[in-house]
Amino acid sequence: MSKPIQPMYSGPIWKRMTFFALPIFFGNLFQQLYSTVDSLIVGNYLGSSALAAVTSSGSLIFLLIGFLSGIASGAGVVIARYFGAEDIQGMRRAIHTTVAAGLVAGVVMTGVGMFASPYILAWMGTPASVIPESTTYLSIYFSGSVGLIMYNVFVGILQAVGDSRHPLYYLIASSVINLGLDVLFIGVFHTGVGGAAVATVISQVASACFCFIQLTKTKEVYRLRVKEIHFHSVELKQIIRIGLPSGVQNSIIAFANLVVQSNINSFGEMAMAGCGAYNIAEGFGFLPITSFTMALTTFISQNLGANQLERAKKGARFGVVTTVALAEVIGLVIFFFAPQIISAFDSDPGVIQYGVAKAHVSTLFFCLLAFTHAMAAIFRGAGKSLVPMFVMLAFWCIVRVSFLVIMIPLTHSIQVVYWVYPLTWFLSSTALLIYYKKANWLPQEAA
Repeated sequence: MSKPIQPMYSGPIWKRMTFFALPIFFGNLFQQLYSTVDSLIVGNYLGSSALAAVTSSGSLIFLLIGFLSGIASGAGVVIARYFGAEDIQGMRRAIHTTVAAGLVAGVVMTGVGMFASPYILAWMGTPASVIPESTTYLSIYFSGSVGLIMYNVFVGILQAVGDSRHPLYYLIASSVINLGLDVLFIGVFHTGVGGAAVATVISQVASACFCFIQLTKTKEVYRLRVKEIHFHSVELKQIIRIGLPSGVQNSIIAFANLVVQSNINSFGEMAMAGCGAYNIAEGFGFLPITSFTMALTTFISQNLGANQLERAKKGARFGVVTTVALAEVIGLVIFFFAPQIISAFDSDPGVIQYGVAKAHVSTLFFCLLAFTHAMAAIFRGAGKSLVPMFVMLAFWCIVRVSFLVIMIPLTHSIQVVYWVYPLTWFLSSTALLIYYKKANWLPQEAA
């Protein structure tokens, strides 16, 4: 028999949050291996141009997928709130509504992603030498949008009810599949970047299937029944009310990152490959922080559902301190080992120089990035997802883009691109801290 799920509205706060976050961390670690294995194999087998094509696609992928992921996170908050309140019927309606929405979104995203990718790449100023391979990679990648989105939906459901272990198991399996197929397609069959994309799609579909089987076979109250998959208006409105700001927030961040990427593209393939390699390293380094913030959202949601207000406050403080401390330690490690990390992806001295330069600016300020994400997780769990959305719009989009538009023509320096991140992290952290201290962010207290 599987180990029973421990609700997060009882027991030691540090234990519940930490042991919930650990499987999420290892799951995210293996998920990150998708893009990393692609990049390592592509960079070493196919060269810097192919590496630039794969790594520079990340911002565009997040632009199109991030919106729907934000909606899914809103669904998780609604499900967790029902779970904490022990409203089984409400929880079941929310689960089946979420699955229905995910299926529709997956079909739409397939068409939009495959159609829009070439146009957005051109708008980003992607070098002509990189566009053909980038277009191939993205077209194949988005052909598997249903699998990617449904995996995120299924994992969101499991995590909302406190199960972070099964998604870990399934991601380990799918990561092994991805690794084997990458070696087979690129190393043996020499299929180029298209083979890397096919391997990723197959492994993502596999992980979604594993989660689907778990949800339909479980004996728990959150069991998924195919015949019950349809929209429930009340729960759909709640999901949209909480999830839409999170989706918009993700899109805002992604749009700003596209602008940043377009500025990096203007410095050539070496800059694209070097910054892309650093971004992968940063993604790995930030996994513990992402895992804790996801646990923090679930913790806040379940405790507010159970009307445990003081426990929610204590958990919020613990989550913030832990994520900030973790982030700074990780940032220092990447700072000192940046040359070795970047060279693992591409040994070209120009690529290493660009990647290390970016690392030496960004990593020392990881604490600010972690603080922003932790605050956003708290407010999202409390149903206040509009707050981080407006903060991100103001600082991570308007300020970031305006800064680049003004400074790049004046300086013609890629250092401006590097420094825009710490600047906007500081501004968003300050704004969210003021709101946390001054506003009444617990909805029950405000009632």
